[in-house]
Amino acid sequence: MPGGERGLLGIHDAQNDLRERESKEQGEPMVLRVKFYTKREERAPKPKLGVGMWTAAARAVAGRCFSSQMTGKARTLCTFGKRIIDRASCEGELRVFIVAGEVSGDSMASRLMSSLKIISPIPVHYSGVGGVLMHQEGLQSLFPMEDISVMGIFELLPYLNKIRMRLKMTLKAAILFKPHVVVTVDSKGFSFRLLKRLQARLAKEEDRPVYIHYIAPSFWAWKGGERRLGNLSEFVDHMLCILPFEDEICRLNGIAASYVGHPVLEDALRLNKELDAQSIRWRLQEKKNTFRQQHGIPSGNTIITLLPGSRMQEVKRMLPIFSQTMESLANSFTGLSVVIPVAPNQQVASYIEKVIQTWSISTTLISGMSVEERYTAFSASRAALSTSGSAVMELLLAGLPSVVAYRAHFLTEWFIRFRTKLQFISLPNILLGSMVIPEALFNSCTHKNLKVALSKVILDEDSRRQQLAAAEKVFRLLSPQDLQSITEDNFPSMKAASIILDVAKQRLRV
Repeated sequence: MPGGERGLLGIHDAQNDLRERESKEQGEPMVLRVKFYTKREERAPKPKLGVGMWTAAARAVAGRCFSSQMTGKARTLCTFGKRIIDRASCEGELRVFIVAGEVSGDSMASRLMSSLKIISPIPVHYSGVGGVLMHQEGLQSLFPMEDISVMGIFELLPYLNKIRMRLKMTLKAAILFKPHVVVTVDSKGFSFRLLKRLQARLAKEEDRPVYIHYIAPSFWAWKGGERRLGNLSEFVDHMLCILPFEDEICRLNGIAASYVGHPVLEDALRLNKELDAQSIRWRLQEKKNTFRQQHGIPSGNTIITLLPGSRMQEVKRMLPIFSQTMESLANSFTGLSVVIPVAPNQQVASYIEKVIQTWSISTTLISGMSVEERYTAFSASRAALSTSGSAVMELLLAGLPSVVAYRAHFLTEWFIRFRTKLQFISLPNILLGSMVIPEALFNSCTHKNLKVALSKVILDEDSRRQQLAAAEKVFRLLSPQDLQSITEDNFPSMKAASIILDVAKQRLRV
């Protein structure tokens, strides 16, 4: 069966599981029953640091390596992982070369870095490429992350020489760093080229690093996905997946993989961590009045959140369309206020700030926002207009009805139409198999169509309730079925960090 079809079946299986769970619960509201351990004495003591900890881990690994139930490849990986543990313990540090190429990857990688530092029994030393958030965790990026933050197919052409230079620089730096582990986060074009070249250069080295890729490529969305996925096993030792059906398909194609959870689930858990309640709902508490007071927005105004993207090229393409949409919408709604939470990208922030100076609508540009501040802005809004991407899941978590828009180079749009197996572009719609969130794509992405869609989302209560109900279903699909209690150790980033440290143990079944 083609990989894309397996992926679609995985989505259908997840949808069927959701229906079964809903029927059992007789329409009960979706509640995540969790217990947060906030008192230090309730948590298990952290093991003491030192070589002994690594030696014990290595012995545990060795005990599982030669189980009769393990395949030859899994046994090889176990032995390989033991060597890495021994080498890191002898050298007194764990060296991790980590690369992220976009804002969402920077966020995930920074959390992963923090988690690794917490659970590693010896100090962790980082090198690689990243953004502002990874810098806060101690990474000195080899070059600005924005240099490789380019999306699309034909959009890449003007940047090819620069990307090639950055790839060579990254490859050289990785080899000189002599890492125990190499982690690439999303940005599959740059990441897979880097891993492939590292494998070619270091394949014969006895102490070559483990290669981990965080976020499986959307192989299930494209024709010929299985063939391309199978090739990754040549240079990826383990795949960390954020959708619950991806890990099984990876394993069927020869790649060791684990489902660690979608990053937006971590947002929900972190933002609700300080609550004393034993159960919380996925949708976050609203703080509308707080946000309005902080930014001087009148209580009677209708707030629309705009998310034009995090990459300069997509912002330049989408912001003019969003501007026309807001101007048109302002003619129908009095007291319209626009809020633009800016991604941690100074170039993008400066560009947007310059553009909105010409707008006649009251617009609030907010940069340097924490996760909590970002969701507070969402909760204060009536609706959102977003470029397709990870932000759509954040809006869903915040319970903010939205409209998704997307435009690209016309040749890229043609390629997507020709190669994709899906009807929709946003993850919530893909998971649910229906267009719950309105999408305006390609030639249909005009300010007139966006105005109509946004007006309905603002005024039509049935449409709004439909999106809120969809949010419950999507997060039910993504949440583990057996989840009863949770601590920080169960966050997606903690799970990913644990797998990276424990890459040779029993989770590496192929």
